[in-house]
Amino acid sequence: MSSPTVTKQYTDSLPSNLTNPTIHITSHDPGTAKAVVHSSTKNAWTYFREDTVGFNVVYTTEKFPVSLNEEADIKAHEKTMESRALGLVKPGGTVCRIVDFGPGNVPLMHRTQSLDYGIVLEGTVQMRLDDDSITILNKGDIAVQRGTMHEWSNHNKNEWARMLFVLQDCEPIVVSGQRLKEDLGPSHSELPASGNDQ
Repeated sequence: MSSPTVTKQYTDSLPSNLTNPTIHITSHDPGTAKAVVHSSTKNAWTYFREDTVGFNVVYTTEKFPVSLNEEADIKAHEKTMESRALGLVKPGGTVCRIVDFGPGNVPLMHRTQSLDYGIVLEGTVQMRLDDDSITILNKGDIAVQRGTMHEWSNHNKNEWARMLFVLQDCEPIVVSGQRLKEDLGPSHSELPASGNDQ
């Protein structure tokens, strides 16, 4: 078993030289029921693999449908982040995450038990599936990942790429009678298991 990879956290200047976006969360004024901005923050980024892959968790939810009453969702998200145990997927809920890929990053073939929307925000990203097919996603392109084995790579030698992902827990995946569970490959030492495929 390989030893855990050292991770680093950044909030200001990022290794990518891309901007750290401000996350604006809205709520309601309990006295007037009018909309207000609850918070505007720059989230911490966690970097892996010698600072070549960065994660920024924008928001999480813990159930469907989400309860917005009395800021239950905000409290649940804060509790999730304080636990430091979030895997790629939030069991029973969703994860919105920004991922930065460094030039020539080493890709990771993996699968999650989830339905994911991946949108390219910056650069060009290569998606390879375990049948060795390759799809190039340009800025603005969207991948709908349906529990398949896949990897992301940035083949630009000079520029970083950035994607926004929304991962949604799903029912167990069964293909031709075979149960397909989360598979993080060698990254099991870097990321906690999602725990939604038991």
